[in-house]
Amino acid sequence: MYEGEWRRGKASGKGRFSWPSGATYEGDFAAGKMHGHGTFVGANGDTYHGAWLSDRKEGFGQKRYANGDVYEGWWKCNLQEGEGRYTWRNGNEYFGEWRNGCISGKGVLVWRNGNRYQGFWENGVPKGKGTFTWRDGSVSNGNWGKEFVIEKRVSVDDASNKSVTVSFPRICIWELDGEAGDITCDIVEASVFCGGGGCESETDDVRFNKSPCGSVDGDAKKKPGHAVSKGHKNYDLMLNLQLGIRYTVGKHASVLTELRPGDFDPKEKFWTRFPPEGSKFTPPHQSVDFRWKDYCPMVFRHLRELFGIDPADYMLAICGDDTLREMSSPGKSGSFFYLTQDDRFIIKTLKKSEVKVLIRMLPSYYQHVCQYKNSLVTKFLGVHCVKPIGGQKTRFIVMGNVFCSEYRIHKRFDLKGSSHGRTTDKPREQIDETTTLKDLDLCFVFRLEQSWFQELKWQLDRDCEFLEAEGIMDYSFLIGLHFRDDSSVDDGKSSPNELCSGKRDLQNDDIQDMKWIPPIGRWFSGDIPFIIDLLTLAPIGSHNFHFYDLFAYMCHVLEPWGPLIRLGANMPGRAERMCKAGLDQHTGTGSSNSTPSESGGEVSDVILYFGIIDILQDYDISKKLEHAYKSLQVDPSSISAVDPKLYSKRFRDFIHRIFVEDK
Repeated sequence: MYEGEWRRGKASGKGRFSWPSGATYEGDFAAGKMHGHGTFVGANGDTYHGAWLSDRKEGFGQKRYANGDVYEGWWKCNLQEGEGRYTWRNGNEYFGEWRNGCISGKGVLVWRNGNRYQGFWENGVPKGKGTFTWRDGSVSNGNWGKEFVIEKRVSVDDASNKSVTVSFPRICIWELDGEAGDITCDIVEASVFCGGGGCESETDDVRFNKSPCGSVDGDAKKKPGHAVSKGHKNYDLMLNLQLGIRYTVGKHASVLTELRPGDFDPKEKFWTRFPPEGSKFTPPHQSVDFRWKDYCPMVFRHLRELFGIDPADYMLAICGDDTLREMSSPGKSGSFFYLTQDDRFIIKTLKKSEVKVLIRMLPSYYQHVCQYKNSLVTKFLGVHCVKPIGGQKTRFIVMGNVFCSEYRIHKRFDLKGSSHGRTTDKPREQIDETTTLKDLDLCFVFRLEQSWFQELKWQLDRDCEFLEAEGIMDYSFLIGLHFRDDSSVDDGKSSPNELCSGKRDLQNDDIQDMKWIPPIGRWFSGDIPFIIDLLTLAPIGSHNFHFYDLFAYMCHVLEPWGPLIRLGANMPGRAERMCKAGLDQHTGTGSSNSTPSESGGEVSDVILYFGIIDILQDYDISKKLEHAYKSLQVDPSSISAVDPKLYSKRFRDFIHRIFVEDK
């Protein structure tokens, strides 16, 4: 029985339909079919709330099963497809990719006892590269096949391990046809998989046959930088760094005390000696004898927690079996940069003056990032110092990587809002995707949806006010672009045009406005990697969500897990290519008042990554002398070295001009 609105003799608009079995649907209808958003309650008590397309679950939705299980995520033709989260009634959880109703792709399974598997799946079983983490922090990496042989690493510095096999039964969740296209649900062996056996064993003395799939596939994607392997001039420094961070994280991982004013004291630093033979507090190692210093360790422990970084993941990324990669410095500071293999963290060597600036501003920095969750300033995760016996001190900082993404960064810019000397020194033919371009190389204006544009302007003002108050200048706005429609790049992701091929046109006039949700890259919240590849076609019409509204709705529903997109990461937008004269006029260096649309050219769909970096330079005597000297040669307003107040205003004005509202 149907109750609701009609159009041309068919159910259209808002309505409610009930079946003789007791099943009901309440929500949007179009052309006599469930279409739009609505809630279906099955006769067996299962409840689905979400998007529908021609009587099929299609798009984002949540299903609560009568047995207490819950699935939230994306659907296609009544099957789980894309990114989704499944929570069993006993507390176990899976978050990751689904295909045709089965767990397939990249995902994380977390048992209620704290054990966790993170890696690749195929047809409901782990297959390929993956990491198994025990609740005590021990980890094992491998390339898994039909059987799991997990070597529980007791010590990262020696060869003492225990082997234990964990059996992962097949998981396949699929829907059967019925009333409303979905009445029942089959969970194949889910009770075995999610129960208290196998993976929840409290003992580690069970041994099984070795897996025949013991090889680890090579990474086909070439990564920037050079691996710091044995024989590298900085190999010992890398080992010392890894040993020190492992010690620091392990020491403070379980400490949950509130911060005290004394934790911010510049004198709150601790030296620890690491002899090669080991000590009561440090493991034996094969590097040189060195000393390790931690600056304000409790503050950075709280910062890592604030930024949603799990201690085990942090330690694994920096101190795991994979070596760090050394990057060439894009600036003039002479600092060394190291990148973790998963691209999540950057380690940079610092000058003593930069450490002093950071420790001085640390209380204000902590308050600022606590108050503004979407702050664009660099995420600082730890400051340390290594001193080999008889050698020089090396200070370094660990930071979040702005360009941590599942997608290739096709263009990157380091922008200051100044013009003198602000161009890359590479010849045109040598410029590639890894080249960091500068202000005078910029040839784009970036278009953002209204709410994101306003959020950017507001947050940029707050961040610049903070930096100005701390006397900081010479910082940069780092931007990375992934072009969605770059046909010359095969990055394993489908373009909107490729995805649309073969799709039939819909007949209903209300749903002709079809938009594609662009793939969202990776962002981390706690220990859950959000690797989003939303391939689901979302029909959006006059009575349904707008493109950006759907994003907002999706982020609201998924808020408990962390943001899918956020300011500065995975942001959908458009980049409008402009000629040099048109860009100069638009950004204020010319005399015209033209708008981007009047002087611009090709417009491309992009995914944007950006943040404010290099925030540890104050306006000291060296910068004042630099300003005085260069002012004699060029226009004083065109140089980077200016006082913090002027720098902040010029910086904000420039960013406000190159980002515009997409109307």
